[in-house]
Amino acid sequence: MLAEIFNLRKLIVPILVIGLAVIFGLNLNDWNSNQAFFNNMLRVDNFSVAFSGLAIFVTLLVFILSTDFYANEQAHISDYMSILTFILVGALMMFSFANLTMLFLGIETLSIALYIMAGSKRFDVRSNEAGFKYFLLGSFASAFLLFGIALIFGATGTFDLNKIADYTLQNQGNISPLFYTGMVMMVFAMLFKVSAAPFHFWAPDVYEGAPSLVTAYMSTLVKIAAFAAFYKLMSATFFYTFDKAELILNVAAILTLAVGNLMALAQTNFKRLLAYSGISHAGYMMLLILSAKDQTAGALFYYSLAYALSTLAAFAIAIPIFKAAKSEEIDSFNGLAKKNPLAAAAMSMAMLGLAGIPPFAGFLGKYYIFTEALHSDYFKTTLVAIFASMIGVYYYFKVIIAMYGKPENEVKMENSINYQLVLWVCLGLSLFFGLYPAPILNIF
Repeated sequence: MLAEIFNLRKLIVPILVIGLAVIFGLNLNDWNSNQAFFNNMLRVDNFSVAFSGLAIFVTLLVFILSTDFYANEQAHISDYMSILTFILVGALMMFSFANLTMLFLGIETLSIALYIMAGSKRFDVRSNEAGFKYFLLGSFASAFLLFGIALIFGATGTFDLNKIADYTLQNQGNISPLFYTGMVMMVFAMLFKVSAAPFHFWAPDVYEGAPSLVTAYMSTLVKIAAFAAFYKLMSATFFYTFDKAELILNVAAILTLAVGNLMALAQTNFKRLLAYSGISHAGYMMLLILSAKDQTAGALFYYSLAYALSTLAAFAIAIPIFKAAKSEEIDSFNGLAKKNPLAAAAMSMAMLGLAGIPPFAGFLGKYYIFTEALHSDYFKTTLVAIFASMIGVYYYFKVIIAMYGKPENEVKMENSINYQLVLWVCLGLSLFFGLYPAPILNIF
């Protein structure tokens, strides 16, 4: 903010990138520390350190993309950057919470900043609609979450995760109905936050209306934060009462897989396609929430990393194309292979990664999810997920066919060095971890 005041606009992003790189190192320094802070409201353990590191890395890449994205923006770039940083702060709280109060504060810190960023294109009606719709529906979900937390506090007399888990262990067969009502309300709220069906309706409109960089951030960091918090909630707090929410989670997983993949088939807008793709990926990750009792955090982290790398790579190519074409339709990619074969090859790699085609990390990500789900005896749900994954290949190939199989259009894509850097870092890491997954899978 001081850099903006002193007219040092060009230093803002470098300062943020250097700052995040330092924070990334300090975060890794906490590995194996297992410390509690603020009367055990926040707990730093390997789970929070790993996911925080991933969140900081994703944010760093998004900030590199932002240099060109906001280059001609009339408003102060420091405003955008500070609000994006607040989203990261909320995510870090969601990885480290050891108290339901801190979970709520983390979600609200992330969500309120995100409402603003979704509607940040002030003179774009679609962006205004996205921000307003996300604010209304998000507030409704937050109310459910808060009411659920209040009911659980009423039943247990505490917000502390460990004490709540102890209450459920010590009162087996004699747990207050208030507790179960609160748990179900919290599960519904978290299903909204991860855009799982039938609470997914906001996602396509918000993804399409929000600025493309914000959509990239939402579809990576925000989804990872929501799933990590959801997983922690189910595996740590509701471990002994998991069976009461199992049917809801199972139905939500199947619905999400069906809705995400089938609706994506009909999309012609690239951002709406990725929105429904994100919903389908939420369905796969729901399998790990179902398997949370069997400690599947390693598979969740690997899949989150694979999904984030492929999605950011896709946006690193799509954003400059949208800017040149002044359109976000899939037709914008028509004939890209003839004009820019390297960009077309890179986008094909990103789409193959999202589809789960080897040798990219997305393939092993899905493989480990299906393996964990089968180990937890969710055979039917896994079968649905495998069929859904086959359907998913078709709509990712729509983009590849547009680039290689359709006549060339007049769009001329600008190859910025920042976009190129993010693109090849993401694709390189996706390929590396697809061929050598051991360092990530054995992280916990």
